[in-house]
This record gives sequence, structure tokens and C-alpha cells, in this order.
Amino acid sequence: MLRHDFQPGRLVAGAFLTIAGIVYVGDAGDAWETPWFVVIPLVIGGLSLAGATALLTRAIRRRHRAPQSPPRP
Repeated sequence: MLRHDFQPGRLVAGAFLTIAGIVYVGDAGDAWETPWFVVIPLVIGGLSLAGATALLTRAIRRRHRAPQSPPRP
């Protein structure tokens, strides 16, 4: 049994922040050279996409959980 609902918005945010962390680790480890301004759009874009995903998920769940009116005789 699940203890909580799956939240795809948090998954998207976590994925983009993990990618941003990997970019910085690669730059710090001299594996490649990353300009400072590359990560800002990556993080902002990821958080925006995560917000849109969360809103879409909430709208879908709200529609499916809406109380059904009883059928009329």
C-alpha cells in the first residue's frame, strides 16, 4: 500500500536539479568547462516545467475525484 500519492512535479524538479548538480560537479572536477550562466536557465526551466506538471496533475486528480451526482429517476 502506498503511503502517499505519486507527485510527478517533484520528480521533474528533482531530475532537473540533479542534472544541474551533475553539470557543476563535472565543471569542478575539470571534466568539462561550464559557463556560469548555463545552469540558471536549466534550473529556472526545470522549476517552471515542474510547476506546470504539478498544476496539470492537480487538475486531473481533481476531475477524477469530483463527487458524482446521483442518477435521476
